[in-house]
Amino acid sequence: MKQNQKPRVIVVTGAAAGVGRATARMFAETEGAHIGLLARGKDGLEGAKRDVEARGGKAIILQCDVADAEAVEAAAERVERELGPIDIWVNVAMTSVFAFIKDTTPAEFKRVTEVCYLGYVHGTLAALKRMLPRDRGHIIQVGSALAYRGIPLQAAYCASKHAIQGFMDSLRAELIHQKSRIVAVMVQMPALNTPQFDWCKSKLPNKAQPVPPIYQPEVAARAIVFASRNERREIYVGLPTVIAIIGNKLFPRLGDLYLGKNGVKSQQTSERADPNRPNNLYEPVGGDPGAHGRFDARAHPFSPQLWTDMHRGWVAAGLLVAAAGLLGAFLAAARKHE
Repeated sequence: MKQNQKPRVIVVTGAAAGVGRATARMFAETEGAHIGLLARGKDGLEGAKRDVEARGGKAIILQCDVADAEAVEAAAERVERELGPIDIWVNVAMTSVFAFIKDTTPAEFKRVTEVCYLGYVHGTLAALKRMLPRDRGHIIQVGSALAYRGIPLQAAYCASKHAIQGFMDSLRAELIHQKSRIVAVMVQMPALNTPQFDWCKSKLPNKAQPVPPIYQPEVAARAIVFASRNERREIYVGLPTVIAIIGNKLFPRLGDLYLGKNGVKSQQTSERADPNRPNNLYEPVGGDPGAHGRFDARAHPFSPQLWTDMHRGWVAAGLLVAAAGLLGAFLAAARKHE
């Protein structure tokens, strides 16, 4: 942040843990942002507030469920009243059910949809209500490779991410029609080392895990902060995300076959699951989980693909210089042998 520049005001949903927690930390650390922390879990929110303030930012706690549209609207109103006009709205909040479709109840499908899809809609509506009159702001939806390629055992979550993708297409078109300068961007994530695998509801015999390769939540946070400072339509995070999205567009049947054979086993560890462990589908799990899950030893802290995408202008310039150098060397050698 430049000297004497007013800190940006940012709302992060799902800020108590995982990607939301890492994102709040990074906004505070890189620019001393003023952040509205929105989630259900009080312990995690208090931990996130401490994290933000320890890193030079300012934070307020907004304890609510994103499935409740009125509560989200009230949270947005409080942010503007206490911190100022909202510059960035980041939708991260999520929940999931690890189970075969046949074992997932209608109520569970409904609940995941209310949080993972309608929660994003509620946040977007609250942001638009304030950003449209000012004709500025960024709305960032944290998506996934699963917004394009569904996988077994997470049908409700995958469907919600697909829904957000369609919602964003409509939103961007409407913003263009309205000649609005609001930026709407979706950041598509890979498998991440977050606490969700220990608190999402699971009906699997073994403990759930992200499909390797796994990245640390700070990789996701880095992409979100970058998105807040640029005008990108979409950002793909991690080479596996690129492969999954492009591969599904080109060879969807191959994806069906591969995931049908490998997708169930790859989402479970060899450890037996506790069928009685608490889950956060309807109520938050107590305690402060932090940003990381239990896969630190297997998670990558850096993505070369993301770095290249974030610096693609410099990369392209470097490639042009290198190509020009090679061409010059080739022509010089050709003249020498004439």
